[in-house]
Amino acid sequence: MSIRTRFAPSPTGYLHIGGVRTALFNWLFAKGRGGQFILRIDDTDAQRNVEEALAPILHGLKWVGLEWDEGPEVGGPCGPYYQSQRLDRYQAAVRHLLECGAAYRDFATPDELQAEREAAQAAGRPFVYSRRWRAETEADADRLKAQGRQGVVRLLMPREGQFVLHDLIRGEVRIDWASEQDHVIQRADGSCLYHLATVVDDHDMRISHVIRAEEHLSNTARQVFMFERLGYSLPQFGHLPYVAEPGSKTKLSKRKLEKYLKNRDFAQLMEHGQSIARRLGLVVTADTFNPVIVDFYEQVGYLPDALVNYLLLLGWSLDDKTEDFTREEMLRHFSLERVNKAPASFDCEKLLAFQTRSMQRLPLKQRVALVVPFLRQAGLVTTPPPCETAPYVSRILEAAGDRVKVAGDILDFDDFFRPDSALVFDEPTLDKRLRKPAGARALLEKYRDALAQVEPFEPSRLESLTHSFVEENGIKIGDIVHAVRVAITGKAVGFGLFDTLAILGQQRSLARIARALEITA
Repeated sequence: MSIRTRFAPSPTGYLHIGGVRTALFNWLFAKGRGGQFILRIDDTDAQRNVEEALAPILHGLKWVGLEWDEGPEVGGPCGPYYQSQRLDRYQAAVRHLLECGAAYRDFATPDELQAEREAAQAAGRPFVYSRRWRAETEADADRLKAQGRQGVVRLLMPREGQFVLHDLIRGEVRIDWASEQDHVIQRADGSCLYHLATVVDDHDMRISHVIRAEEHLSNTARQVFMFERLGYSLPQFGHLPYVAEPGSKTKLSKRKLEKYLKNRDFAQLMEHGQSIARRLGLVVTADTFNPVIVDFYEQVGYLPDALVNYLLLLGWSLDDKTEDFTREEMLRHFSLERVNKAPASFDCEKLLAFQTRSMQRLPLKQRVALVVPFLRQAGLVTTPPPCETAPYVSRILEAAGDRVKVAGDILDFDDFFRPDSALVFDEPTLDKRLRKPAGARALLEKYRDALAQVEPFEPSRLESLTHSFVEENGIKIGDIVHAVRVAITGKAVGFGLFDTLAILGQQRSLARIARALEITA
């Protein structure tokens, strides 16, 4: 049997990190077994669809490397791949269910249904619709329509026995049929609901395995009922544990950002990303830019392979020690048997650790290629740049080491790219290191004169000079190092001072010290 899985997002919002994990597991299961991964857009809910959300969904899946074999933009033999373009198939299915007695037309009003619910509650029994306004014949339907009622189509669900599912992840699942309502599959306006559409689509697109979030487990009984009544072959089902909130077992949601920001690690992740975004001139809102949405990670400079590697381990593991996987290793090892039933908490620190390791493993040339677009977007380098961009950025990245955890962190070193005359000084640091300490400016002037004599202008020579300068002047090394750092970078902290001086070069270092002395005079 050919393995065919699908990911079917609704364009009602931006691509959720949990959705990417679901897509990843479907992609790995199919591609690792020589099968096909299908992308389908479940856009039956016209009122909730957000037109501008579709492009980020497609782009986000491409960015993380989950290319689809069939679906939007690539086509395929089972299209169309938008539910909004498949309405005739759903109407045909509704007619079949009505004709075979698996569904019925119902004309109950919302108030009448609510009255039945309240009566059941008052009697202390579960609500089960009485089917009082069921139209068993066309004459019944005409009579009820004449009363001004609008009809929907409901499934005629069994009321006795159990539904039994052999779930690929959860094992045997049993649901009492009596707990299932007569679910609506077609609205009064003739449009069809998700539960019917997904069954028809999974059949038409020959989906062999439905691998989806556990929130859909409660939908499975009604969907299997329709599969069987429509005469379709059943796919196999596997329901994944959801991605949970940081430090919790509650499902991660795009709507609870304010709550998550009370978590220290999540707040730090958010602030880190927003700091980069602001310097890039991006519009930052909770709806379109937060760590629950996959776009966030691309915009601040995460590596897609690092994010995918982390998401792989949210609910799956190979053993108790292996964490880092190449894409090829993921495809070779992934199986549903190793998926955990319990939800996995979204751990911001662990995600950043994956990213940091991935970034440091990259060859220097690739890291340069990643960070230069961020420098360009922030207006810090131009074409052609004032310096030879790649070698210059290479030296900065080598000196910065793991301080550049994501590509956007290169913006922390904006002082290297600003013209000497436009260097921005942190005023409190300037006060603390140059303006207020007695003799600090005179000491810096003396150090500047010594710097002018260093040849070659390399870290080892600069370090030797500085230690000699400290001994000759009877001072602590911090008395001069801190003053020099703020003079040449405008900041209180950074990587090694001698590397910083060497990267800027002798003339630029001297020019910056001269400017710092001038503005503190």
